Amino acid sequence: MTLVKHELRQGRTSFLIWTAAISFLLAVCIFLFPEMKGQMDRVSDVFASMGSFTEAFGMDRLNFGTLTGFYAVECGNVLGLGGAFYAAICAAGILSKEEKDKTAEFLLTHPVSRKKIITEKLIAVLIQITAMNIVIYAVSAGSIAAVGEAIPWKEISLLHLAYYLLQIELAGVCFGISAFLRKGSTGAGLGVAAIMYFLNLIANIADVVEFLKYITPFGYCDGADIVSNGRLDVGMIAVGAVIGIGGIITAYFKYTNKDIR
Repeated sequence: MTLVKHELRQGRTSFLIWTAAISFLLAVCIFLFPEMKGQMDRVSDVFASMGSFTEAFGMDRLNFGTLTGFYAVECGNVLGLGGAFYAAICAAGILSKEEKDKTAEFLLTHPVSRKKIITEKLIAVLIQITAMNIVIYAVSAGSIAAVGEAIPWKEISLLHLAYYLLQIELAGVCFGISAFLRKGSTGAGLGVAAIMYFLNLIANIADVVEFLKYITPFGYCDGADIVSNGRLDVGMIAVGAVIGIGGIITAYFKYTNKDIR
């Protein structure tokens, strides 16, 4: 597990910055809720009449006057985009950086197989994503308790679980992409995460392309659906699992046969 420890040390600064930033923004949103609570009924009425924009973010099905409705939209966007960007960047650069930083020759001269290299790098990515989500979940629960609101454990837990699964799926996809890259991994990771986000917005607006929800992991992270149904969409998650695992398998196949320079 030497390589796992090495990757965790290298990614420590990025992990701390992203975790602190997302946690801080979530805490700010939660601490703003008591001040805005009395005005949320009027805000809900305004958003409900904004047509396609309202549908894109599911705000026509949520009550901003409740903590769960406010959290699903405001905190959900912070957690969704922030977590997705971090997971994508983390996974997209984990394999390609050896060629980019000219350290591939040093790494591959050691008595370790390429499969073991891939496995340990994948473990490092999963540890970082999991650790970030544990910290963020704790900060969210603590912030809600600090403002004197009852913690809606079921809804909050389901929302955080959905975004955790989203990050794992995106990490799997970007991990596969990383095996093909030699440079420019950060842009590729951000691009994939952004595309997936906007595909979900399009699917929410136009019924004719609703099938896009099965392509993007943001489809099963729709806060309005989770809060309304009280559960996650197992079908979408299953499709997402196949896509994520497919990306990981692709990484193994490509990296073990790749001409690394």
